[in-house]
Amino acid sequence: MKAYFGLENPPVNIAKIAIGDGSIASGQVFELLPALTVIQTHPQLIGYDQDVYKYFEEQAKLCHYDVNLTYPQNGVIPPVPLNLPTQRDVPFLLKSSAYRKNLMAELKKRYALKKRKLSRREQERSRAAWKRDFLSDRPSGIIDPWYGCLQLDMFIDYAINYTFPWSLSKNTSTFGFDMLRTPRSTKMPAYSSMASKRTHTCSVHLLMFKIIDPRVVDAFHAPKSKAWAENFDFVFGNPDGLNVDPSTEPMNWLTEFATNASAHDVSVVLYSGNNDALIAHRGTEVTIQNTTFGGIQGFTVKPSTPWYNDAHQFAGIIRQERNWTYVLFDNAGHLVAADNAPNAFVFLREFVLGDNQTGLVTKTATGQVVVIGGTNSTLAQDVLPGGDEIYYGPGAKISTYVFPSATRAAWKSFIQTETALPSPTAG
Repeated sequence: MKAYFGLENPPVNIAKIAIGDGSIASGQVFELLPALTVIQTHPQLIGYDQDVYKYFEEQAKLCHYDVNLTYPQNGVIPPVPLNLPTQRDVPFLLKSSAYRKNLMAELKKRYALKKRKLSRREQERSRAAWKRDFLSDRPSGIIDPWYGCLQLDMFIDYAINYTFPWSLSKNTSTFGFDMLRTPRSTKMPAYSSMASKRTHTCSVHLLMFKIIDPRVVDAFHAPKSKAWAENFDFVFGNPDGLNVDPSTEPMNWLTEFATNASAHDVSVVLYSGNNDALIAHRGTEVTIQNTTFGGIQGFTVKPSTPWYNDAHQFAGIIRQERNWTYVLFDNAGHLVAADNAPNAFVFLREFVLGDNQTGLVTKTATGQVVVIGGTNSTLAQDVLPGGDEIYYGPGAKISTYVFPSATRAAWKSFIQTETALPSPTAG
């Protein structure tokens, strides 16, 4: 894009750039800072345990992950530090697939040493003891020496050790946490094509499957000179052999980019899946509020406008302002099109290829702010609650687990009070 902006007569006209679940911030902002938001969205991860939540909450504050977003944003958000564990050596390779694979291998190794074959009743009976073990080993008032500020790793570790049905994977050789689709505990790899019962699976999505349907290639007018692949590890040639991109993260130059984009009338669309635990939406929201576009820093009105699919069903939250669009997909994870193809199609048609103005912030001649599609106070929160169901099991053998209604009701009352407390400003 830098080269494009420098051309006097570019060979093409770029109208929009769309980035989904983008790692556009620092590793700690897009992967670690959102951990508490992920737990609030899917409290099943910690079994709706209020004491455990308070421990994660305390750690988030100690790690300076409690960034306060305002609309409009009140000042520049300072850099978020990375605090690594002090009781073990963990290299900072958060942007590296090698790091993630090594982490999973290490977790599997630990689980293999702690295998226990328990019935569900025995698991429930032992849960209180397990929780005491977890909390008794954790210090108070200081950053956890074993996990440091790697909160994503901490809640994955907790779920697999202490929370049913994720804990079932302790008795298997397969890592049982799907970071890309949080409401799942599956005995299949993270890139499983299994979909929850509330979603539709896209059977011929161009880049999601290793076996590409030639009809899709034709429909996209995609080149046929090379075979399409599901993904590849590193787009810049892997110069150091560690799959680490040596360049600075995009959030450091997004304001410069946004200035050029505005001058060339190029719109930016950023979207996230609400069930994505790996690159959760909170990191994208922090990055937006720290970027100046159209001469103003961040959005001036909090994302809180609902958008709907063709069946007039709620599809998520949208905000559009000064040529920037942010979309949060309900009931979809990291692979939005694979998880919820109908809603992804509407999004592509209306907000990427089209000019649907739902969620657009405008002003009247008298200066009054008007949002097309209105705002919804229930959606004007930091969290869009996920579903109650957890889906687990291999292949088509999907089972559903829902925590007791009393447990969920107690959590709802607790979290409303807990999150109503004033949040300190970051830094």
